[in-house]
Amino acid sequence: MITRRNFTAGAATLLAAGHISTRARAATVSWDMSTVWPDGNFHTQNAFAFAEEVKKQSGGTVNITVKAGGQLGFKGPEHLRAVRDGLVPLADVLNIQQVGDEPFMGVESIPFLCGSVEELKVLHKYVRPEYEKIAARNNQKILYIVPWPTQYLHLKAKVADVEGLKNIKIRVPDKNAVDMLNAIGMAAVMIPWGETIPALASGAVAGVSTSSVSGVDGKFWEFLKYVYPTNHVWSSQMLTVNLDSWKALSADQQKLVADIAAKMEPGFWANSLKADVDSLNRLKEGGMEVVPVSQAMMTDIRAKTAPQLDAFLKRVPAADKPVRAYLAEMKRG
Repeated sequence: MITRRNFTAGAATLLAAGHISTRARAATVSWDMSTVWPDGNFHTQNAFAFAEEVKKQSGGTVNITVKAGGQLGFKGPEHLRAVRDGLVPLADVLNIQQVGDEPFMGVESIPFLCGSVEELKVLHKYVRPEYEKIAARNNQKILYIVPWPTQYLHLKAKVADVEGLKNIKIRVPDKNAVDMLNAIGMAAVMIPWGETIPALASGAVAGVSTSSVSGVDGKFWEFLKYVYPTNHVWSSQMLTVNLDSWKALSADQQKLVADIAAKMEPGFWANSLKADVDSLNRLKEGGMEVVPVSQAMMTDIRAKTAPQLDAFLKRVPAADKPVRAYLAEMKRG
């Protein structure tokens, strides 16, 4: 005989089983991660390592598939919007390429704001909270941030001073770099990475402003002859996850993924430094010559680009407080 008590207990058991079944179904997620960089790039290698560790520690309940080389069809400047709109759950976002949507993201490309990776770490202490706010405003969460190594001018021409740079068409990744290199007399053209090699091959540009790592990715020795270590700007890749995708994880899964990202990030920064050394050697092996930049030339470049700091802070008021705090700690305020 079915009593009210038996029926209630049975219904509760079925309901609980249904919840367990729902949780089990929701517990396993599979995410694609978009990046424009090729498999051999250290940022992509970092992403592979992160995905492997997440899969391992989650027992296979969180699976990340790294889609390298832009195979999902997104260009670098599109990544912030792609994650925001849920077109892809994760992406490796280059901060300086998002300034059309979020001008603050260009803060690291203020010329000569940071002179070393150690100074960049100090800057991040002040700007990362702002990056986090920007990510949240764009329906995403930052898992880790890793900088590119120091920047170089990769050119066909050998020059000894700023005058020698005049009117050289050079590819740059963002608007701040356009302003900077135009200020020293170059003819800067903003081109996404995926279109850079065709631009070199066609002769549309005669130089590229980027890291030694990208120089290796693009086999610059096939097009260019000289590398100038100007160390003029910085930039960082941010691995971000769509918040709707993030909320689909259980609290335990969220903590696990966030903890893995935080634990691995310092090692990823170290990989950046190593990649710079290794890549510069590879460029030289390919036949490119590293040309020391004279003190006089650097002084001239710095003088011509110095106004960009105040111009950026005026254009992006939200950057004023964190940048001033950073400069004060560096005793440059």
